[in-house]
Amino acid sequence: MANDVTNSNGRVTADEVIHKDSVFKYQLLDRLRSDCEYYLNYGNRHPKSLWAGDEKLQIEFMIKLHESFKEDEKPEWLTMDEILEYSKKMIAQEE
Repeated sequence: MANDVTNSNGRVTADEVIHKDSVFKYQLLDRLRSDCEYYLNYGNRHPKSLWAGDEKLQIEFMIKLHESFKEDEKPEWLTMDEILEYSKKMIAQEE
């Protein structure tokens, strides 16, 4: 059952994580980035290797997290262009 913290699958929603502290958001964003690298290289493109369990949801989380930082707080190690590149590599295969 969905609530304000989880979706219908029982997973945490993007809206919930963007309200966490900056340290948590940096750590989660790096975890999501790392999962994308694994998915594309050693994970056989299996969605199970992604934190979100789904390519589109993974990218959605990354975009929302990245956008949740003020301009001077955005991570230097991951740009929006890089997130969009992950999206092209991971989602374009399905369409």
